[in-house]
Amino acid sequence: MVVAHAARKTAWQTWFAVEAVPIYAVVGLACGGAGWYLTRLARHPDVIWDRKGNPTPWNDVTPGTNTKLMDHSGTLTERWTRPRL
Repeated sequence: MVVAHAARKTAWQTWFAVEAVPIYAVVGLACGGAGWYLTRLARHPDVIWDRKGNPTPWNDVTPGTNTKLMDHSGTLTERWTRPRL
């Protein structure tokens, strides 16, 4: 029992340094946030993915539609979404 516990503890310390866990967490959070932001940018109305089907997607945005991340004024009622990527 003592040998198995010592072997498990040694394997844990060999693969994962306790001091590096916050670094792993910060790097993982930064990569996840960067991926989320890139997919958000790819779905913006200024980006053209289909040149034949809809060469000007920004013309589909009506007045009063929110295309930004946040609406600080609270005057925009509907939110724009891309129908397909």
